Amino acid sequence: MKTTPQSAIALTLIATFFWGSNFQITKFALTSLPPWTASVERFFYAVICIFIFFAWKEGIHSKVLKQNWWAFIILGAIGVAGFNGAFFVGLQSSNPVTAALIVATTPISANILEAMINRRLPGLMRVIGMAISLLGVALVITNGELNLGGVSQIVAGDIIIFMGSLGWSIYTVGTRVFVKDATPLATTSWTMLFGAIILAFIAIFVESPITALSSGTFESHLACFYIGIGGSTVAYLFWNMGVAIRGAGKTAVFFNLVPMFALMIQLMMGNIPSLPQLIGVVITIVGVLLGQGILSNVRFMNIDKNKN
Repeated sequence: MKTTPQSAIALTLIATFFWGSNFQITKFALTSLPPWTASVERFFYAVICIFIFFAWKEGIHSKVLKQNWWAFIILGAIGVAGFNGAFFVGLQSSNPVTAALIVATTPISANILEAMINRRLPGLMRVIGMAISLLGVALVITNGELNLGGVSQIVAGDIIIFMGSLGWSIYTVGTRVFVKDATPLATTSWTMLFGAIILAFIAIFVESPITALSSGTFESHLACFYIGIGGSTVAYLFWNMGVAIRGAGKTAVFFNLVPMFALMIQLMMGNIPSLPQLIGVVITIVGVLLGQGILSNVRFMNIDKNKN
């Protein structure tokens, strides 16, 4: 079946919904499973699913692995094990919407990091956008109390998730800098595999994964299955289909819907944010749009239309 631009938009929306729902569903997984074990179970499902698709779509070739094995291991450790370990550990205490907003700043920090690696100053608007988005996150975390009393409301989980998002920024830039002659699907598959192996070793050392898995509830295992298949593999595949049809620039704007979906799910569950927190959500998204150059592009498009 041929994928049309309209269906590509639908697939992209489904991908962002899966990513947005990950935050709340992960909280369900953590009700009876420790964080590292839950993360391992998630990637057990994800790795199996992604490698089946990888083998069918491109075929598994040893040449790519031999050429990039060290990069795959390091990036898997930072971007898969590091980011997702921080994600699960952080969500033990962090709010799902706060976590989604923190992760939403990742594209800007990745752009700033890439500029630093290329020994050039990051764009002023990217820095301003990052500052605005972090201000919005701070409003959400502190419930609008940007003082010492509000700072005390910042939980360790928020800081851990922010560190994890920096790890994902390093992964994003690293896949472009250090990986050679590998498709995005191959890079994702191999880094996911090595990251899952590293997660398993960490879980063995800091938790008792076999005991934890056997004592986990059905709901927690179902949550891990959901975020492993839907929130990892299906979301990635649908997102890339959208990129292939509509282009990276037009698709990237949809990533900003992730915290909105997270907020919608929280509202559906009866958790109503305060007015300062809602304002913080809006400020964060505006900052992300500004930092990614999307608002500037829209403004210039309108100017060009007026000229014509």
